[in-house]
Amino acid sequence: MLEASFWGLIQGLTEFLPVSSSGHLVLVPALLGTEPPDLATSAMLHLGTLLAVLAYFRRDLLDMIRFTEQGKRLLRLLVIGTIPAAILGIAFEDFFDRLSETPRAVAVALMVTGVMLLATRAIARRTRQVEDSTDRDALLVGLSQAVALVPGISRSGATISTGLLRGFERAEAARYSFLLGIPAIAGAGLFKGIELAGNEGGIGAAVFVGMLVAAVSGYAAIALLLALIRRIGLVPFGVYCVIAGAVALAVV
Repeated sequence: MLEASFWGLIQGLTEFLPVSSSGHLVLVPALLGTEPPDLATSAMLHLGTLLAVLAYFRRDLLDMIRFTEQGKRLLRLLVIGTIPAAILGIAFEDFFDRLSETPRAVAVALMVTGVMLLATRAIARRTRQVEDSTDRDALLVGLSQAVALVPGISRSGATISTGLLRGFERAEAARYSFLLGIPAIAGAGLFKGIELAGNEGGIGAAVFVGMLVAAVSGYAAIALLLALIRRIGLVPFGVYCVIAGAVALAVV
């Protein structure tokens, strides 16, 4: 139960903070000399982070469910933004799986994430809102999410950075990133769940505890990032990613 809680905390924090959850779920076990979470735990942890983002952005989701004008616009943007990652993920699934088995490659990708986040310091503050998005904005942010299929490239970091380049206000870029993460996180959990269905054995109580920890820590990570990004931007996270990647590259 303690181990599941630990993985739940790692998943919940790193899924939404721009430091790459996939990278940490590869590098932390490699550094500790232990096995990564098994398939059942991984699927449930994704479900926990999905619950976190659904709860935090429940108002936006209600708009989409009620099919209000704003909700329809958001829904279209999310569909467009999800297409690139869906196509790339299905076409190159084996390639990304092989990368996740190479900790040194993941460490390098984490350093690339850090450089990308540091570069956002040069982007002037803008004022665009998610509601001002165009289909082109959605496609470009979606392409950056597809690139983040590489383990170690932060999904939230890549999509927020792209949003900033497109002129969105910092918190609005993060908001769109998190909303776009809903189908991505749900899809990841679904694929793992399908794989799990072919295996024997059930899901123990400890895994549900890990899911709960992932949900609570994920919710806290969303609130924390939205508060911090307005004040300090993404540079501190970039520094962390460069240092963490370099340490992992040296040690693994």
